[in-house]
Amino acid sequence: MSVALVRNPGEGTHYPYYDSVQEQVVSHTETQGVVSVARLTMRRADAPPLHVHSREDESWVVLSGRVRFWVGSASLDACEVHDAGPGSYVFGPRSVPHTFQPLTTTAEVLVINNPGAIEGYFRSVGPAGARHDLDHVDGLARYGVALLDEPPHA
Repeated sequence: MSVALVRNPGEGTHYPYYDSVQEQVVSHTETQGVVSVARLTMRRADAPPLHVHSREDESWVVLSGRVRFWVGSASLDACEVHDAGPGSYVFGPRSVPHTFQPLTTTAEVLVINNPGAIEGYFRSVGPAGARHDLDHVDGLARYGVALLDEPPHA
């Protein structure tokens, strides 16, 4: 990448993911695989199961709302819990289990993956009436992600 990239909210590529729409702010193809950034407007029911990445570090910037993060263990009950409000930055290194869920009705979050190839998984899921992560275990495994526990309760 030889020039800066500026992308305002709404200018990224939008794609369906379960029963929501995500915005791909920056694609790994635009950064030569270095980073992928997605903007999520999440509801409490959108929380992913507790999981771990083996290939990328993940960061989150909370843009609006309040978000709870569970980190550091293979079960929700044993995880450390951290709450983050607007402007907060959270870092989740590869191999550290984590999940997150809005505490408010909705929250807007930037999700940053380094390197960025995992966006292919999110695009492959497509639309569905609700989350069914267990239906996509093989797809997650292809991207080095393993599910560990149920998602937090909505």
